[in-house]
Amino acid sequence: MSHPDQDFWRGRRVLVTGHTGFKGAWLCTWLEMLGAEVHGFALVPEPGANLFRDLGAWTCLTSMTGDIRDREAVEIACAAADPDIVIHLAAQSLVRRAHRDPLGTYATNVRGTGNLLEKLGACAGLRAILVVTSDKCYANDNSGRAFVESDPLGGSEPYGASKAAQETLSAGWRKGILENRDRAPRLATARAGNVIGGGDWSEDRILPDLFRAIGAGQALEVRNPDATRPWQHVLDVLAGYMRYAEALVRDRDATLPTALNFGPDTAEAQPVRWVLERVIDTARNEGIDVADWRHT
Repeated sequence: MSHPDQDFWRGRRVLVTGHTGFKGAWLCTWLEMLGAEVHGFALVPEPGANLFRDLGAWTCLTSMTGDIRDREAVEIACAAADPDIVIHLAAQSLVRRAHRDPLGTYATNVRGTGNLLEKLGACAGLRAILVVTSDKCYANDNSGRAFVESDPLGGSEPYGASKAAQETLSAGWRKGILENRDRAPRLATARAGNVIGGGDWSEDRILPDLFRAIGAGQALEVRNPDATRPWQHVLDVLAGYMRYAEALVRDRDATLPTALNFGPDTAEAQPVRWVLERVIDTARNEGIDVADWRHT
């Protein structure tokens, strides 16, 4: 993936929803380095370790706190940011939490996206909206092949189904509303999964769970070590999002895809045990006492 274009982003007004999360904090950091005028809208970070807090002082970020489900708060944030580009990351992104709170997950991922799209309608200078969903938005036929963008949407559990609904909402908004407006912004979706990297402290994710086990002096219990995943580093996928947003703004007369998958070549997918063994070996080489993981 090529690097984002600094000349494009310098001075650009960008609204990032979910900026206090793992990907959002990294994205805002990168946008600051590129010289963008960054506005963030998100919930206050949950207690405990958090990348957004750990990064310390921000020089070019206007941070606004609020709930994407709150239409009035979203309206205020959109008016204050008056963005050229929006990258929508705010989401309930945890599968197990979605099982515990399916209605809350739908409210955040689907209604929250609708709130944002509605309130962005008043932003006259808006050029592009990138809604980030998930590779779990597809109907899984258990064939083992990699999904392509034309595959049917679906979802066999609440989280994946909420992401499929988020995709459907975005497509309907683009075709039914934006395409009937003059000078409407381009709207597209980005689908990615299995993102890893420093600063991720979410629950039920393999590397955060490993480091919590290391901190507690325990062995990590792994349910399915042979499950193969298309692992990708957070900075790689964020570079993809930014390059996609650049194309949406620059290539207005071109036929661009309205949805893109982001991930490594299928041949590069590796099992969970492959990732764990390399991280553990690296930690031991640094003199860290790490217990072996256990298959449960």
